[in-house]
Amino acid sequence: MNKNNIYTLEDRGILYLHGEDILEFLQNLITNDIYKVKENYSCFASLLTPQGKYLFDFIIIKHKNGYFLDCEKKQIDQLYKQLNIYKLRSNVEILNLSNEFVVAVISKEKFLSLQNTNNEPGFTTKYNEDPVVLDPRNKELGGRLIINLEKLNLSIKKLELDSKENNEYYSYSHKIGIAQLNTGELQNKIFGIECNFEELNGIDFKKGCYVGQENTARIKLKDKLSKKLLPIEVLDGAIKTNDEISINEKKIGKVLISEKYPFGLIKFKDESFDFDKKFNCGSASIKVLKPIWLK
Repeated sequence: MNKNNIYTLEDRGILYLHGEDILEFLQNLITNDIYKVKENYSCFASLLTPQGKYLFDFIIIKHKNGYFLDCEKKQIDQLYKQLNIYKLRSNVEILNLSNEFVVAVISKEKFLSLQNTNNEPGFTTKYNEDPVVLDPRNKELGGRLIINLEKLNLSIKKLELDSKENNEYYSYSHKIGIAQLNTGELQNKIFGIECNFEELNGIDFKKGCYVGQENTARIKLKDKLSKKLLPIEVLDGAIKTNDEISINEKKIGKVLISEKYPFGLIKFKDESFDFDKKFNCGSASIKVLKPIWLK
């Protein structure tokens, strides 16, 4: 990303959670440890089904006496309802502030040029009282500014930034293997740990119980993880969701997200799998991209 570019992510939504029981409430639900989240540190986390399947993922940022949840806007209403189901009698208030706050992304270099920053994923500082987070999933995704819509243009001018179309940002995110759009296509179809949440700093295996923890821990401890969500490049033709991915008539995965930035669930430990090979996918020819975080 160019150092002086900024991308306003209209496809992100913001929930704000606060209340006397907020720490216990979130700790019992999410895959990461909410007690890590401080004024100077934010985290990536997810909410799973009791079976450990993917439901939602989000970035959690400390704000005043509560927490912002930065989530794909398409899923924000569902997430709001799901959290309210779990709330029961907990002293927790959940507000949808998506019409008041926006997420804007700056480069890692620009983030590090601000005062009181650190080159560590999740490190959080303030710019004019607004939180700025070095992306906790991967610091190469840059800094995320959570800001009131009315202040955004002023901050862009003060920081001498150029507003750019989001395609550049999402293309880069796809290339390095982080799905951010159309994540609803993953719901109940894939285990959270198959979404690379361990590699993206989204799971804490040392914390206590949370929804879906049993299967997540079992897959990890018994080394049962043989499939991962990986980015796809379409070489020719067109793909559809649930298309099988194969080579020499042997299935090695299937498409889960087929839109502009496609991803598939791939048997990356299969002996037939090779990142240099071309694969068949319906009537299309594809390649599977190797993310920078995959060893």
